[in-house]
Amino acid sequence: MILWLKGANFTLTTVDMKRAPDVLKALAPGSQPPFLLYNDEVRTDTNKIEEFLEEKLAPPQYPKLCCRYKSNGAGEDIFRNFSGYIKNPIPGLNDRLEKKFLSTLVKLNMYLETPVPHELDQNPNATESSRLYLDGDTLTLADCNLLPKLNIVKVVCNQYRDFVIPKELKGLKRYLDNAYKQDEFRYTCPNDSEILNAYQSVAKYLNK
Repeated sequence: MILWLKGANFTLTTVDMKRAPDVLKALAPGSQPPFLLYNDEVRTDTNKIEEFLEEKLAPPQYPKLCCRYKSNGAGEDIFRNFSGYIKNPIPGLNDRLEKKFLSTLVKLNMYLETPVPHELDQNPNATESSRLYLDGDTLTLADCNLLPKLNIVKVVCNQYRDFVIPKELKGLKRYLDNAYKQDEFRYTCPNDSEILNAYQSVAKYLNK
């Protein structure tokens, strides 16, 4: 998604990590994708990879994707609470875990509905944001980090908990609707079946 937004040329080759070639296993033993190899140096930390790409693929040839505001932390607690929610098989714990997970979506929704500084510069009386994405009207590194996770959340929660993101969360709904219109996001999402297959061993249906 970052490379696409940067306008960099790249070739996509899919690999089944359960049957990964030995050269790939030797590249970063014990590490899970993504990892980046550059001049024989391997980077396995996602944040470090983002920083590296932002530094190397820089203006004037490539656009900057860094945030103007503190958008990087938006939604950072969603995935952790989502994991606890969908890994729990005990019906008696479900309501509490769902409320905790839902509270993180509400928190993100509040951020998306709150005007950012440039919106207030244009309209000091604005009480609700109309921006397309986390930081403004263009996708940034913050979106590249959060949107794929939200897509996983949407697919897995619907399958295992019959849970859909409430339509009352208008800011979050607007954000996702706008994101799915962008090729850079839509075409870099795995198929729903691949996501469900990856979560088959960890996600739990509630015991009857």
